[in-house]
Amino acid sequence: MSENRKKILDMLANKKISVDEANRLLNALEAERSDSEDTPKAEAGRKTSAKYLRVTVLPDPASENSQNVDRVNIRVPMSLIRAGMKLTSLIPPAARDKVNGALQEKGIDFDVNSVKPDDIEGLIGALSDLEVDVVSSKGEKVKVFVE
Repeated sequence: MSENRKKILDMLANKKISVDEANRLLNALEAERSDSEDTPKAEAGRKTSAKYLRVTVLPDPASENSQNVDRVNIRVPMSLIRAGMKLTSLIPPAARDKVNGALQEKGIDFDVNSVKPDDIEGLIGALSDLEVDVVSSKGEKVKVFVE
């Protein structure tokens, strides 16, 4: 077992990190290890491909009733997002115009007709840097990230 893996498991055992955080760190270690073993040196600096968009909502662990509250753990495969974006090419032109009009009414300057497969990969690549952490006034933690 690697030293980093032991440290992550120790932090989890000491409740310094949550199960989700430990899982995320272990996945990152695994991805790093497989990249260094399987990837030619010319590509070693490249980021790993994003596989999932994750959203978690966890209660405050210090709360008395943290065991009796709802938890959210959503994991959306990026392949589903890619497929959904590619389906925009099947939208009839009249419907696309309505969508564009509705977006513009809300102040969003976006043209559905301009979405190309290369744009999708660029968007997904940019999402790999996404990390949103929110702590509510009640101590609940909301996390949105890509793994």
